[in-house]
Amino acid sequence: MDHRLPDPGDPLASVDMFAGLEPEVRARVLGAAVPRTYRKGQILFVEHDPGESLIILKRGSVAVFRTAPSGERAVLTVARPPDVLGEVSLLDASTRSASAEAIEDTQALALSRAAFIDLVHSNPRILDAVMRSVGALIRRLTEQNTDHVFLDLPGRVAKTLVRLAGESQAPMITIELNQSQLAEMAGGSRQSVNQAIGSFANRGWLRTEGRRIVVTDVSALRRRAGMEAPR
Repeated sequence: MDHRLPDPGDPLASVDMFAGLEPEVRARVLGAAVPRTYRKGQILFVEHDPGESLIILKRGSVAVFRTAPSGERAVLTVARPPDVLGEVSLLDASTRSASAEAIEDTQALALSRAAFIDLVHSNPRILDAVMRSVGALIRRLTEQNTDHVFLDLPGRVAKTLVRLAGESQAPMITIELNQSQLAEMAGGSRQSVNQAIGSFANRGWLRTEGRRIVVTDVSALRRRAGMEAPR
């Protein structure tokens, strides 16, 4: 997967939080932001760390997760450009509510909370975009809770794969995610997720290639996840 913003000359133009600002304002934001590079598997921040910056993704993808006292991880979402991370901590000046790990080589920009607050004071309408971002987060968490109530594990695995496939219309979609990570996202054991993947493979919906999953029938996975009416 190679995710990048469409305009490398103005990497904030496609970021919802900044898209409505004047180009010269976005240029000032870029001037205040610090470039960050993360290797695959590197931790961006850990739950309860100080929420000191907004992370703006330019390339790659990041898994956002919570960790139980037992050490078990639950992945809340996978963020990709032009997503941002850390807006909740910026708003309430609290600590990070989750951890984040690069699941492929990632490039990002870090905007300090002080620079962000200055931007809000000079451009109050940016709060509208922040509120939309927080609202989307709440809706996503609500949907995840609903999935755990109404979907069985294979249904959750199917829905996770559909989300990872994104909007691609390609006949085959390669997902760079191993089955342990998929288990964390679907909320099941690795053995149970492996069984679901094997069942989907037998139906011709996907195939596995080492640490990759190649989806060959997104529509079938959508139906299994209850995202499309059965034909």
